[in-house]
Amino acid sequence: FAETDCDVLENSGRDVKEFNLTGESVELPIMGGKTYNAMTFSGQVPGPTLRVTQGDVVKMTLSIPADEAVGHGNDMHASQTSSASFESVNPGETSQYCYIAEAAGVFKYHCSGVHLVGMDQHVLSGMYGIAIVDPAKGYKKLMVEKTSGSGELDRKFYDADALEFQLQFNQLYLTPEGNYDAGAMFQHHNTATVVNGIQFAYVPNMLHNILIKGDVNKNIFVAQPWNGIELEHMQSQLMYVENDQHVRIFVENQGNEPVFFHIVGEILDRITQGNRVQSAATETWSLGGSQNMIVDLVFDEPGTYAFVNHDYAAIYTGGIGVFVAGDPFGLNPRLVDAGVIDAPVASYAYVLGNPSSAVPPMGTDSIAHPAVNIHGLYTDEVASEKKAAGMIPVWEVIPTLPPVP
Repeated sequence: FAETDCDVLENSGRDVKEFNLTGESVELPIMGGKTYNAMTFSGQVPGPTLRVTQGDVVKMTLSIPADEAVGHGNDMHASQTSSASFESVNPGETSQYCYIAEAAGVFKYHCSGVHLVGMDQHVLSGMYGIAIVDPAKGYKKLMVEKTSGSGELDRKFYDADALEFQLQFNQLYLTPEGNYDAGAMFQHHNTATVVNGIQFAYVPNMLHNILIKGDVNKNIFVAQPWNGIELEHMQSQLMYVENDQHVRIFVENQGNEPVFFHIVGEILDRITQGNRVQSAATETWSLGGSQNMIVDLVFDEPGTYAFVNHDYAAIYTGGIGVFVAGDPFGLNPRLVDAGVIDAPVASYAYVLGNPSSAVPPMGTDSIAHPAVNIHGLYTDEVASEKKAAGMIPVWEVIPTLPPVP
């Protein structure tokens, strides 16, 4: 039988990774200047990402504040233990269980409701996250097939080290008052498609309007609902990569609808599930509910690349975001002339950072992001913690930048 006793596992010689969460209901923003009644792990949606190495012991502790209206549990899909471990914890109480992360991959965790009752409400109101279990022997090099002529293959290999992102897809089912709508869920009539908890989270904002169009009011994308710096950590942020760089994306379908993951203008060079390669050089990969994958790819040319759930209803309700590769807008000379940077940079991440909501913890074969900005569906307390940890409050930095000619 698999050992799950915490005392035994903590003295087993394996590395022990503590994962401490709280279950708390808060009010969080949604599009249109409204709010909704969210349920969260530790004041954020999605909950914090756990990252461990295959074979580590996970010690999961869930605490429920005394003033919380209902209990919550935590079902971790990376575990192999009795479902009794996921039983709900009453307000004012704490529960703990341990397991060995035996399988490598990306795994959902989510609230199990109160004795399973209301699990749909708790999960679809925000109580979900991922655990990344890195392979014991690390990730594999990436092989990309190119051609040197018609019918002539020219394989290119990239080191296992990669710049990493995390994308978690879900839906919201809400009444006009911002409460969970079970009737809409049973009919699959969602109010919004969210990525990492937010509709249209990774699209341009007012700064990009200024840099590219020269006018704060001239949007450069079809939807920019989170434009202004007054939104602080809710302001939308783009994701920046270098050209010819190995990029690894951890993708999880947390929701009630399928995800057809596609990056417009690129090929998904490798799809991995459960530490087994499932495909190479594919355009789109499908994920059912509670299913995941690791996407490895290289952005060949400078440009903008939209990632989507290739379901048109999902795209137009928020399931889209943008990667920017290299310097497609020719900003380097202008930024140098303005004194924003000393020399040209390989990606705009060196100037603005990548959004914290999309950046997983460092693990095996991770490339550090040049900088990370504070972005996500967080309470103000969580945002303040990230600022204290050294992440960039872009809304404070933008007003200090010199004019860019």
